[in-house]
Amino acid sequence: MRETDGAQRIWEIDFLRGLAIILMVGYHLLWDLGEYRGVKRFLGFSTDLSSVAWTVAQYFFAGLFVVLSGTSSTLSRNNVRRGLRLLAVALALTLGTYLIAVWLHFFDPADTIIFGILHCLAVSMLLYGAVFKKVSAAANALCGAVVMGLAALLPIMGKAFSIRSNWLIPFGLPSQSFSSLDYFPLIPWFGVFLIGVALGKSVYASKRSLLPWCLPGTFVNAAGRHSLLIYIVHQPVIMGVLYILGPIR
Repeated sequence: MRETDGAQRIWEIDFLRGLAIILMVGYHLLWDLGEYRGVKRFLGFSTDLSSVAWTVAQYFFAGLFVVLSGTSSTLSRNNVRRGLRLLAVALALTLGTYLIAVWLHFFDPADTIIFGILHCLAVSMLLYGAVFKKVSAAANALCGAVVMGLAALLPIMGKAFSIRSNWLIPFGLPSQSFSSLDYFPLIPWFGVFLIGVALGKSVYASKRSLLPWCLPGTFVNAAGRHSLLIYIVHQPVIMGVLYILGPIR
């Protein structure tokens, strides 16, 4: 998830992406502790993530991550190649979560990650590279708003067509029996991605930092530079530690 291939990095994008991935890891840690160990609170935070506040927080840092991915795509030379690489990682994640469910019984195999955030970002990069790369910032913003607006119609369409299969999972129209540990359909998230693209083509058209100064190297920036690796390994590490500590609930 690099901004450029060899060019100077934009430090504030790294910082914000690092902040988003750290918040995401923290959220998953709280969920895992509550779900698999029965811990009620950790470091002063409740592990009950069903509240409105936690739901808003989850959408905030997930949305920030997707927007920044869209912005970064405008700073990369080859999004099709990036998208294909990320898609390979996402498919490996699907296989990995299924095998973990079957062999270690951490969760139901039906909850396998089929179209999570990595799948969504990979397809978004491919769509951007193939279709939207030469589209203006304003047109990308308009298309993004339309895709996000379509999300309001999904419940109506789901009821009208009585969807019974999961072939439309990528578009936000799963069957009623569908469940997954991580689900980010293209509607509305590709719209969020396109908003990030619009920002990249306008605010970062010069491909330079907007600020005349930069902070020294920080852990947050480092996390932003290695966000994909952190996302891939953080759950296996957390679950591995929980497994070592004792039987999983």
